[in-house]
Amino acid sequence: MVAPGIKVRCWCYWQGTDHSKALTLIVVHGLEGSSDSQYMQGVARNGLALGMNVVLMNQRNCGGMDHFAPTLYNSSLSGDVAAVARDVIENNKVSRFALIGFSMGGNLVLKLAGEWGRDGNAPAEFCAVAAVCPAIDLAASADTLHESQNRIYEYYFLMQLFRRLRLKARLFPGKFDVSRLRGISTLRQFDDRITAHYCGFAGADDYYARAAAANVVDRIRVPTLIIHAANDPFIRITPETRRRIAANSNIIYVETEDGGHCAFLGERNLGDRNGNDAGHVANDGANDATNDASNDGRWAEREVVEFVAGR
Repeated sequence: MVAPGIKVRCWCYWQGTDHSKALTLIVVHGLEGSSDSQYMQGVARNGLALGMNVVLMNQRNCGGMDHFAPTLYNSSLSGDVAAVARDVIENNKVSRFALIGFSMGGNLVLKLAGEWGRDGNAPAEFCAVAAVCPAIDLAASADTLHESQNRIYEYYFLMQLFRRLRLKARLFPGKFDVSRLRGISTLRQFDDRITAHYCGFAGADDYYARAAAANVVDRIRVPTLIIHAANDPFIRITPETRRRIAANSNIIYVETEDGGHCAFLGERNLGDRNGNDAGHVANDGANDATNDASNDGRWAEREVVEFVAGR
């Protein structure tokens, strides 16, 4: 439970019965993703192969949990990630954990790391954070999404978000007004009329300003990796945020020429780096994270796991 009456679903994969012995990865997906997203499964396979515990976190409403909360999820809810971290510390006795996030999830984990650094209340077990294509400048990215070459992405997100709001309205009669969707044709409009309205913000500008990890990225106090692609179609990192990142010696910032949005590809092989069969790892979950852990060519999913290893 991340807030009163609000539950999220996490798939947990443990190395044996003593969960304190291994580094634990808490992994957070992007907008309209889930624990089943390819990058989430890739991180899980890589982490398990290196002897780590893995917790794949579904954001509230995601992963089949719409019926558990009369609320919408949004980019400000770093407290939900903190609640999951507290739970695995208290109930699973993990001794070390790292946060990994993609896109919207990347904003959430960086935001939480910055808030913990700013307030000085990070758990002693928190040792690293990594983010792939993080949407840390929300306003700039939302506006770029509306450019003509990106309209297909914006249309996809809007289609999914419309579907989710209509489902929530059916599940919680009287709580959501689907007529507010009328006339919405951009993500910014959706965030202005829907996200802000139902999540306690004055409007899209207020939401973007308060939810962006860019506000606190300079306060992060643990080893941090940020991976971004120069040809990401819609994630934008502003010059001011780049200066804040560069000024923080705890952050390693990697910007590749290619990679698009969370689609960094490298060479594939059928085993581990020594050519051996990577094999399988037993788990307590119910999806396919522990299928063949060989290199599937997904570079970023490997890179973030290797970065946090041994931290």
